[in-house]
Amino acid sequence: MMWLYIIIGITIVGAMVWFIRHQRSLRLRAYLMEEAMRNHDFTFRLSTKGLLYGERAMQETLNHLGETIRQQINQNEVESWEKLTRVLTHEIMNATAPIASISQSMLSRDDVKGTPLEEGIHAIHATSQHLNAFVDSYRKMSQLQQTDIQRIMLTGIIRDIQQLYPNVAWNNSITDETIVYADPNMLRQILINLAKNAIEAGAQHIGIELSNHILYISNDGQPIPAEARESIFVPFFTTKRTGNGIGLSLSRRMMIQQGGSLTLTDHPLSGYHTTFSISFAEK
Repeated sequence: MMWLYIIIGITIVGAMVWFIRHQRSLRLRAYLMEEAMRNHDFTFRLSTKGLLYGERAMQETLNHLGETIRQQINQNEVESWEKLTRVLTHEIMNATAPIASISQSMLSRDDVKGTPLEEGIHAIHATSQHLNAFVDSYRKMSQLQQTDIQRIMLTGIIRDIQQLYPNVAWNNSITDETIVYADPNMLRQILINLAKNAIEAGAQHIGIELSNHILYISNDGQPIPAEARESIFVPFFTTKRTGNGIGLSLSRRMMIQQGGSLTLTDHPLSGYHTTFSISFAEK
């Protein structure tokens, strides 16, 4: 009889110890999820291993909720920039069209031809035409086509990009069996934009790797200035003298339209100065 009491006592103590440890684990999970939300890290996920049935369902729901929140925030951001850009392009074109027209008329006047005024008016006319063409080209490019999500082999697209830029060393760890779900044309354009930006920043090496369904594209070019990191996806923002600030903003829009994301990581992968991450929509 005594042995029975001892066994029951040990079982109760063991259950209490397990319960306390389990509750601490749940509290730690709650803290980590809260910190991730506070830092706007909506890609944060926690494993369901070791959880009870109901707890597992709750964790899966929280994981999916974070993804839903991320997609909604990204979509709202894109829509806000689209509205602002639409207004700005409309106002700019309305303002520059009369300038181009009037300057063209003045250039055809006999009292302007051959005078010092002609060169200045010609510069005004050329600048207004260039600005009109730039704004109109951005307006056309920002009207993205409908996405066509397909099951694609990532290595095929990467090989295409490598052939476009043979003078840079590619460190590609993607295997032939790697499959992602994305719009192939959009993904190809995004990778071209990232490679082009890297080379323009003086990169000699570009690294590509996939981890936990996230594609990392790194380069050893000139690092992005700390003060510019928050603005690189803003339309028309650029740190280059000859840049137009379109490539990255459109690339991010294309990934968001596919249900994924394009971000600049806080910490570049080892051996590189800059790392972008592409997350794909869950299939």
